[in-house]
Amino acid sequence: MSVSGRAVTVLGAGIGGLGCALALARRGGRVRVFEQSREIAEVGAGIQISPNGMRVLDALGLGDEVRAGAPRARAVSLRNHADGREVVRLDLARLAPGQDYRFVHRADLIGALATAAREAGVEIRLGRRVHGVEPGRPARLRLAGGATAEADLVIGADGVHSVLRPVLEGPQKARFTGQVAWRAVIDNDIDHPPEARVHMGPGRHLVSYPLRGGAAINLVAVEERAAWTAEGWDHADDPDALRAAFAGFGGRVPAMLGAVESVGLWGLHRHPVAGRWHGAGVALLGDAAHPTLPFLAQGANMALEDAWVLAACLDARDDTDAALARYQALRRKRVARVIAAAEGNAWKYHLRNPLIRRSAHLAMGLLGRVSPGRMVRGFDWLYAHDVTREA
Repeated sequence: MSVSGRAVTVLGAGIGGLGCALALARRGGRVRVFEQSREIAEVGAGIQISPNGMRVLDALGLGDEVRAGAPRARAVSLRNHADGREVVRLDLARLAPGQDYRFVHRADLIGALATAAREAGVEIRLGRRVHGVEPGRPARLRLAGGATAEADLVIGADGVHSVLRPVLEGPQKARFTGQVAWRAVIDNDIDHPPEARVHMGPGRHLVSYPLRGGAAINLVAVEERAAWTAEGWDHADDPDALRAAFAGFGGRVPAMLGAVESVGLWGLHRHPVAGRWHGAGVALLGDAAHPTLPFLAQGANMALEDAWVLAACLDARDDTDAALARYQALRRKRVARVIAAAEGNAWKYHLRNPLIRRSAHLAMGLLGRVSPGRMVRGFDWLYAHDVTREA
C-alpha cells in the first residue's frame, strides 16, 4: 500500500492536520506534524460537528470520547432579533437515525486528536515555523533558523495563510466580504437549551449554543462593516463594542452579551477554492485549499472529511500522483457547494428592509409549520454524506 512506511510531514496542528496525521499513522505512515505555535491553544472556542463530521470521528475511533462532553443538538432555531421570538425551527430529531449533531469545544476536539495521534506514533513538533516548501520527490521544507527537512509527502493543513498554497497557486489576494465577527465563551447562566439559536437582525446576526455539557455558551456575532484591514483569529476587542453593535437585540441576547468579559474579533475574507490542491509530493487540506465562511458551520467538518479522504486515497493507490488527483476529484465539487451554501445564508440572516424581513420570516415560519420534515431533508446532501464509505 502507498501509505505504509512513508514519511509524511503535516503542516498545522489544527483539526484537519491532526485528523489527517492520525488517519495516516493508523495506516502505517511515519508522520510528523509541524505547528508554528509553541502550544496548542483554545483558539476559536466552540464548533459544530454535524453528522458528516461525526462519521469521520467515529471512523478514527474518537466518536465516543467527543460525545462525552459535547451536547447533542436538538434543533437549529432561527429567531427575530428584536424580541427573540422563534421564526422557524429546524428539528434535528427528524434527521435520519444515526445522524448525530454535536456542539464541541475546539480545545476538547484538538486535545482528543492530538492524544490519539501521539499514541498512534505521530511526532508533533510545536514551535516549528516553516518558511517555504519545494515540491519534489522528496519534497523539501525550509524552517525558521535555516534548518531544512524532507518528506515523501508534505500536507499543507496550515489554514488561510498557508505557506504551501502559494507554491501551487501563485500569490492570491483575499477579498473582504464586508463582514466582521466576534467570538466569545460565557457561563451558561440562562439555561441555554441544546440548540443553535440564530438571532437575525438588520445587517447582523448572533449565534449561540451550549458547550461542555451545557456549562458554557459559545457566541459568534457577525456585523456588516465597510472596512477591515487584518485577517485572523486573535484580535482582541472591547466587549462594549460588541454590546453596542447588538444593542437593538432583545430576548436572551442582552443577558448573554452582558456576561461577555473578553472577546475576539476578526474580518471575514473570501478566498477562492484552490485550482490545484496537489503537486509533486505535496497536497493541500482544509482551509488551505478551500476556506469557507462560518454561516453553515462546516469548516471543521470539511477539514475532517478532507483528512479521511486524503488518507484513504493514498492508502488505496501505489501511485501517489494518481491518489492525490483522486482526492481532489472527490472533494472539490462538494466543498464548492458547501461554500456557496454558506455564503447564501448571510443575506438571509441580515435582511435590512423591515417589510422584506417580515415577509421572509413569515414565509420561513409557514414552511416550518406545514412541512417541517422537508426543511430537514433539505440538508441530506450535506449531513447524510459519508466519506468513510465514499473513498
